[in-house]
Amino acid sequence: MDWFPLINSLRIAGISTVIIFFLGIFAAYYIAKAPRLVKGILDVVLTLPLVLPPTVVGYLLLRVLGPKRIIGAWVLETFGVKLTMTWWSAIFATTVVIFPLMYRTARGAFESFDETLAYAGQTLGLSGTYIFWRIRMPYCRQGILAGTVLAFARALGEYGATSMIAGYTPGRTATISTTVYQLWRTNNDALAFRWVMINMAISAVVLLAVNMLEKKQRAGRRAG
Repeated sequence: MDWFPLINSLRIAGISTVIIFFLGIFAAYYIAKAPRLVKGILDVVLTLPLVLPPTVVGYLLLRVLGPKRIIGAWVLETFGVKLTMTWWSAIFATTVVIFPLMYRTARGAFESFDETLAYAGQTLGLSGTYIFWRIRMPYCRQGILAGTVLAFARALGEYGATSMIAGYTPGRTATISTTVYQLWRTNNDALAFRWVMINMAISAVVLLAVNMLEKKQRAGRRAG
């Protein structure tokens, strides 16, 4: 059994999760403090990939990153790098698709933060950076971790946008999701079922982790 689809899926999901962890926290922190009108507009824009069909997201990415499009053509001509149909092309797709999950979860965690703790830190002369990393983030860590784990699980199972921008090449761009589809298409149900069970097992572990984090968060709020 070729384990490349599993390895490729894990590295794509891992890299994209690291990216959206920082981007999602940054966006959530500043947008949570924005005026209501600005917050509403940005919410719609940043959450849109969550409700769009993944194939639409993939199509839009191809319109931007394709070798005959502005950005894709410039990168290809300048650096000789093609932004589509490589294993790391899928990172663009998964990052866009899972970003709203991290953003919404982190924003909810920040909005539940007791600002009096930050004000108390300011009166003690603590810097904004110190307050953010040593007071705000520990307070919100359960929600942020839950969003991170959930985003990783979503990235691991992403198919629509990934298949459009990275395609399916065994040993090069194949992921668990694209492999399942190709095996089903070629009537190899036995191997397709194995990959389905592997994916379900990983997803079950991830969801258990999310449930544990949410229980700890609720327990912490009750204790507070």
